[in-house]
Amino acid sequence: MHSLKEKVSNAASAGQEHLDKYKAHVEEKAEKATARTKEEKDMAHEKMKAKEAEAKMNLHEAKSEHAADKLHGAHHLPGQPHAHHNQPLGTGVAAPTHPLAGHPPGHNHHI
Repeated sequence: MHSLKEKVSNAASAGQEHLDKYKAHVEEKAEKATARTKEEKDMAHEKMKAKEAEAKMNLHEAKSEHAADKLHGAHHLPGQPHAHHNQPLGTGVAAPTHPLAGHPPGHNHHI
């Protein structure tokens, strides 16, 4: 189950990376169209390369988070302790197992 969830999360992150790269290329074309000098065009290209690198870095970060979730379980938020459903032994009051258990001797309790 966790493996499937990790694969789906990785695929979604890869899709986001492709979208970010596409946006970077579109922005580069727009900047190059309005650029007047070769330096402005070169700067637009460098911005696009930086945005592509950032998208790739974000993908790798997301994949490592997905792998960590798989290892540690995604039942709780990162950095928060896992909530146990049962109390550890000796920390709580045991519930009576018999309907009349817990009543003083000689007490007639009608059920």
